[in-house]
Amino acid sequence: MKALELKIPPPLVAIIVAGTMWGAALVAPLIEVPTVIRLVVAALIGVVGLGVAVSGAISFRRAQTTTNPMKPEKASSLVTTGIFGFTRNPMYIGLALVLVGWAGFLSSAWALIGPIVFVAYIGRFQIAPEERALSAMFGAAYSAYKAKVRRWL
Repeated sequence: MKALELKIPPPLVAIIVAGTMWGAALVAPLIEVPTVIRLVVAALIGVVGLGVAVSGAISFRRAQTTTNPMKPEKASSLVTTGIFGFTRNPMYIGLALVLVGWAGFLSSAWALIGPIVFVAYIGRFQIAPEERALSAMFGAAYSAYKAKVRRWL
């Protein structure tokens, strides 16, 4: 399955998953939740997700390293501060949270499968090859970082 590694940009994966979630919500029964509660909770989760993702991107920019997830070998530095002190993958966590918010907005139990699919796909086809590249580039420093900071949360 290496053919899928680093082939689809993670934001595009999130968009594809979001579209699939929407399709599932159209044919599955809805969860009855008052509209105001559903919208507020979905918006809060989505905004937190965007904040986490943007925080990761800002940390990369400040470190003057690539934000291109398709080319991890282009990284010029190992970012371990800021939000990267709490998680090794804030941008993917952010996208996953946006999908959770979207599932809440859709009010469909079937849509909740979307974030799970996203995390599984990203873990296998994006994060695993990124970690191989970073290990090759940063060696012991990356190993120490991995030992100290969790992949997700």
